Amino acid sequence: MHLEIITPDKKVFAGEANAVTLPGTEGQFQVLNRHAPLVSTLGKGDVVVDTGAAKQSFVIDGGVVEVLNNKVLVLAEAVL
Repeated sequence: MHLEIITPDKKVFAGEANAVTLPGTEGQFQVLNRHAPLVSTLGKGDVVVDTGAAKQSFVIDGGVVEVLNNKVLVLAEAVL
């Protein structure tokens, strides 16, 4: 799936990922390839991106995520 992590200032990450773990406001959840459409609010916490070869982690300060057509868009308030 294609993943983008964007803040009001810049694009933090853009690329392919096998899995993304997100800090939802009601708890942590994971998005995998071909996930059902989803919109959710995000709390402060770690966004863990699994690209298959490596894992990257970004700490965000809240935001929103949209999952649609195998694309994941994370609109983060800020990356700490």
